[in-house]
Amino acid sequence: LITFTNTKKIWGERMKKEFSKLLEGKKLSVAVLDHEWHELFNYVKPDREIKRLEEKLNELLKRQGKANTETKEIRKIKARLMDEIMQMMNEIGESEPSAKVQKKMDDNKRLINECNEKIDAYQDELLDLPKQIDEVNRKLMIRTMELCYDDIAANTRDIKEIAEWIAKVRVELKKQVLRKQDRDIDVMIDRANI
Repeated sequence: LITFTNTKKIWGERMKKEFSKLLEGKKLSVAVLDHEWHELFNYVKPDREIKRLEEKLNELLKRQGKANTETKEIRKIKARLMDEIMQMMNEIGESEPSAKVQKKMDDNKRLINECNEKIDAYQDELLDLPKQIDEVNRKLMIRTMELCYDDIAANTRDIKEIAEWIAKVRVELKKQVLRKQDRDIDVMIDRANI
């Protein structure tokens, strides 16, 4: 059974495939960071799906930014800890370290290991995030294309309807102008006969 809803769904899936093909192999700018993408919504109202994808993309970008910032901070801490160990090693030279120095060195080694684990975790996340960002960004671009295409199609239909209405009104106006001219001529003839 073919219904309007089924037809719309089939047409929507077909459009998604066509738009996906258009974007295939293309490097896309991140939509939410693109001023021109935001400008589109001065003319087209974003739907729930676009807002959801926009929020998801922003969240992924925040995670990426946080992971980069945290990695840099942890590396600074790790470097400071390693410098402290090197200074302690230089200070003690060949002699046996005191219990206090040994505890500090052990603490620093433990903290360095924790830093390494955190850096590895952030690096894993940073390897996966660009793929996730690209995937959500493509979905957002495709949905934006669908929405704009729908808006263009609706405007085209409206323009056609208005053009047809104008054509009908023109024909009617011409008829009315001719009727008026005929009446004006009749009035002039009646006056001339008086």
